[in-house]
Amino acid sequence: MATWALDLDGVLWRGDMPIPGSADAVARLRARGERVVFLTNNAGPRLADHVAKLERHGVATTADDVLTSAQAAATIVEPGATALACAGEGVREALAARGVRVVDEGPADAVVVGFHREFDFDRLARAADAVRGGGRLIGTNEDATYPTPQGLLPGAGAILAAVAVASGVTPEVAGKPHEPMRRLVAERVGAVAVVVGDRPSTDGALARALGARFALVLSGVTAGSELGDLDPAPDEVAPDLAALVPPT
Repeated sequence: MATWALDLDGVLWRGDMPIPGSADAVARLRARGERVVFLTNNAGPRLADHVAKLERHGVATTADDVLTSAQAAATIVEPGATALACAGEGVREALAARGVRVVDEGPADAVVVGFHREFDFDRLARAADAVRGGGRLIGTNEDATYPTPQGLLPGAGAILAAVAVASGVTPEVAGKPHEPMRRLVAERVGAVAVVVGDRPSTDGALARALGARFALVLSGVTAGSELGDLDPAPDEVAPDLAALVPPT
């Protein structure tokens, strides 16, 4: 049984809109005897929210098969430490599960930055102050954008860049394709045969690091016009997951 690791945003859905045929493609993979797990850099939602959204889009799964950049970030914060979460509920949940005390301001051992729509000047100021005070700056991921049906929104990388510039500190990054996520995949999933994603810089680089094939789908942030300039180059390209895994 081979393991397929699927990105979520841009592969299964864009925002709240399902990408047509993706759920059926997952069902076909499972019917072939393949294991399907989900690797996402979206650290905003809690695990239960990711699972519920997958189920709403016709893909039944459990939290054990969903790996997030929030979880990867939590693995590099020591249990018992204090972390300021400039991030959404997914990061708070992952840190708490790790045994980390989460705070909103003041001195902290770490400052964990992730995607959240509530980000504003005050949150930027508190995060930067905590980093300048000695907090270790950790980003869940550095994705500059987030795909939605209306177009690209600023991603966690944009928020992380603001905190890094304001604090003058270069961040550690935990999510795809970085080492914390690679370790998390190795520990929780084991060997991966195929990584499916819409972003070569994260999904493709992770595939190469894991020794897996990289299947690029053009249903997210990467356009067909960019195919000649991709690094790493994908092993396979398809318009979407349904075309990548066609009915036999």
